[in-house]
Amino acid sequence: MQSMTAEMDGTHGGDDTLNPVSAEEKSWGWFAIFNVWANDIQSLFGYSLVASLFISYGVSGWTAFAALIAAGLLVMFLVNLSGAAGERYGIPYPVLARASMGTAGAKLPAVLRATVAVFWYGVQVYFASTALALLIRSVTGITGGAEILGLTGIDWLSFVIVWAFHIWIFWHGMEWVETFLNIAGPFVYAVMIGLVVVLWIKSDGQLLSQAQTIFANPEGTMRTEIAGFIAIVGTMVAYFAAVMINFSDFSRYAKDKKAMIRGNLAGLPFNMILFSALALLTTAGAAVVYGEEIINPTEIVGRTDSVILGVIAAITFFAATVGINLVANFIPAVNGIANLAPSRISFRKAGLITSGFALVIGGLWTSFISQVGIGGFVNTLGATLAPLYGIMIVDYYLLRKQSLKRDDLYDMQGGTYHYGNGWNDHALVAFGVAAVFSVATVWVPVLSQLAGYAWIIGAVLGGFIYYLRSRGAHPE
Repeated sequence: MQSMTAEMDGTHGGDDTLNPVSAEEKSWGWFAIFNVWANDIQSLFGYSLVASLFISYGVSGWTAFAALIAAGLLVMFLVNLSGAAGERYGIPYPVLARASMGTAGAKLPAVLRATVAVFWYGVQVYFASTALALLIRSVTGITGGAEILGLTGIDWLSFVIVWAFHIWIFWHGMEWVETFLNIAGPFVYAVMIGLVVVLWIKSDGQLLSQAQTIFANPEGTMRTEIAGFIAIVGTMVAYFAAVMINFSDFSRYAKDKKAMIRGNLAGLPFNMILFSALALLTTAGAAVVYGEEIINPTEIVGRTDSVILGVIAAITFFAATVGINLVANFIPAVNGIANLAPSRISFRKAGLITSGFALVIGGLWTSFISQVGIGGFVNTLGATLAPLYGIMIVDYYLLRKQSLKRDDLYDMQGGTYHYGNGWNDHALVAFGVAAVFSVATVWVPVLSQLAGYAWIIGAVLGGFIYYLRSRGAHPE
């Protein structure tokens, strides 16, 4: 992760961050790739999303659990496809996008990816602040208070502190965050296991037997179970849509293709199974013990009245969420913004712009985004990015047969990927049509039956339209 550290420290700026990585920089083994997924899955928002899926779709816990595993396997397959070019040519996503979108047109998907990353960044800042608020309440014993936009004074104080802490980290370097990412995973699991144990004790050892009624969902029909299964898979794939698009930003540092594939295999299915199982037990346990469906683990920890568990959980969840937020959301957002005008927007300046947007987005979470619903929010972002994935895959595998001219990708004035004016009109049409339709499946009532397929529809439709328009058009 040394190259990413250099970017964060500002030792590279502008187009330097987009150059192909050297052989020495391709140092990530399978464990580094594993940790990207481990920390991504373990965020507080990730837990809240998984917990909400157990509750929202009217299916049994076992159906939801199976859907989450299926989603993990599907995402693993999809990122192996999208990450192959980055691993082979050592190029990041903004450069890879030039092959299908054009040397100028690639700024469109880069900006869209950056926009989504800014949204996630702001939301994750909010969720990390809930962990800090838990820590303050556990230590001081202060509770309640007047609310402004759904947050108390302690909540707002925590949010601003976490937001400022993110700025301090990226300004001073990422070394300790990268080191922490390698050890944070086990601590998150330890806290979640400890939470299950506490809930087990509070339920007098009847947690599993009582939770069977929650898992079984005897009133659900087979049709409901199948529909819920599909909807959960679709939502989880949409949740990872942004990472699937720009996975070459990470895979380009892999030692070889084998390391990338092994890291994805260990990182996705394994973490989805373990994390989902613990989230399922914790959510069910909270419903049994407290009689409420609670989807934020920090709130569950707060109900345990254990100061020690509260402090440990708060620090662990906070650090894990901040770490992955900087790596998975901050870097793509900053790269996309800096790429708009490399000579004028430095990495640090782009970081401040990202943080400014995050302050607004995170602050509005409880008053606006949460009203949309976690599922609707995730599916909308995923549906917007889905056509870009389909276009990228069709271009690289079907049209170019996994062969790129790397030097031409950096030729901004001419060459294979300039398409005359820097824009590939075929890709723009395919993206526009597919994105409008896939987003409509989330929000237009007459198309609501297709909402669970929003990402798949967008990706397949975008790729199909692009293939039909582009056959025979490429000079290679």
